[in-house]
Amino acid sequence: MQTSLFQELRQSGTLNIVNVASVTQLSPFRYPGGKTWLVPYVLKWLRSFPARPHLLIDPFFGGGSVPLSALQACAVDRLVLREIDEDVADVWTCIFGDANEQLCQKILAFPITRKNVVRELAAEPRSIADRAFKTILRNRTYRGGILARGASLMKAGENGHGVASRWYAQTLVRRIRQLGQFSGSIEFDCGDGFEVIKAHAKNPKAVFFIDPPYTAGNGKRAGKRLYTHNQLDHKKLFALMASCAGNFLMTYDDDREVEALASRFGFHIDRIPMKNTHHEEKFELVIGKSTQLAG
Repeated sequence: MQTSLFQELRQSGTLNIVNVASVTQLSPFRYPGGKTWLVPYVLKWLRSFPARPHLLIDPFFGGGSVPLSALQACAVDRLVLREIDEDVADVWTCIFGDANEQLCQKILAFPITRKNVVRELAAEPRSIADRAFKTILRNRTYRGGILARGASLMKAGENGHGVASRWYAQTLVRRIRQLGQFSGSIEFDCGDGFEVIKAHAKNPKAVFFIDPPYTAGNGKRAGKRLYTHNQLDHKKLFALMASCAGNFLMTYDDDREVEALASRFGFHIDRIPMKNTHHEEKFELVIGKSTQLAG
């Protein structure tokens, strides 16, 4: 097809802002720049292929809502995932590995008070489960879920509940145990996202979901505030994706510099409506191959 899936949705009047509350939450993370709002559209994209994609690769995994939703919905057969942030990677290593239940028990046993949170975060971790728990605790008790240096504990929180505002132990454990059941279909490693793209660049049956940190164009300042690993060569990323045999979908802030970069490599650009964490309506860029976004 000569038009993209998103153009077709726009023409049919079905390209609307997604109510995030309507999307099943799978990740234990509150992640800055998370793409839960994009999940329904990525599923449509994956299902528009003539045959179900065998492999979905996410080189900047982060909170992981999109690829995890794709696997749960049987829109792909397997996931290959990379995350360069060691703290975030520890969590996923536990979830997809032998320490899944150990992490769950730590979450269930923790008495959530500000004093206990401060004490726990100051303690030296003795295992990967300890490190993963500390990361989950920071993510769930820091303002905005931000894990980058300089982030701080929430104070009043929601309805005056302070650090307990986002600490839903039973919900977190349910998600972690559910995700552990997918481990046989997931390859996860802590490492450089560029390397995993290169490793699968010649595979025409692999598809890629690319959601890099917001460090291009106007997102440079936000990226430094939100992510520990915020340095990324976006030109190199675009050039690498241009060399891939398989299809891909990239998402970026709506920014002229990014649009110019996508145009330079002959990629197709769509602007997708969404609401940010402050409930402000805005657009994000969805970028794919020049002639089509589905195979």
